[in-house]
Amino acid sequence: MNLEKVVFGFFVLLAATLNFGYVTGDLGNPQHHNVLELYAAVVVNVIATILKFGDRTQIGAIHLATSLVATIQLIAAAVAWIWYTQIQVGEISTHSMASVVSLALGALLANVVSVVLMIIETANFRRH
Repeated sequence: MNLEKVVFGFFVLLAATLNFGYVTGDLGNPQHHNVLELYAAVVVNVIATILKFGDRTQIGAIHLATSLVATIQLIAAAVAWIWYTQIQVGEISTHSMASVVSLALGALLANVVSVVLMIIETANFRRH
């Protein structure tokens, strides 16, 4: 068993599941979206992105691209959450919450592509 592949797979799947957990629920209801889960998704996605930097193959480049997209969108969602809850006065509106979750949904799509790529890469692996 290759420990490097295990760690890589762990972070790719954890990034996707945290992202999924955050976006699950009513799109505009802040009570359905835990900010700590959003921040955990950002951190895990950054780690997954860093792990993808060493691969020089074409599929490695696509892995990195999907991870960068997910990370950028999750950071944008976190910044939007901070803006709507800390900079603007008052409760977060349904529209504002929907904007945050929509950004995280875009990141989820990128994470799903990354997981599918990982599965394809694993299925194509041949032992010599």
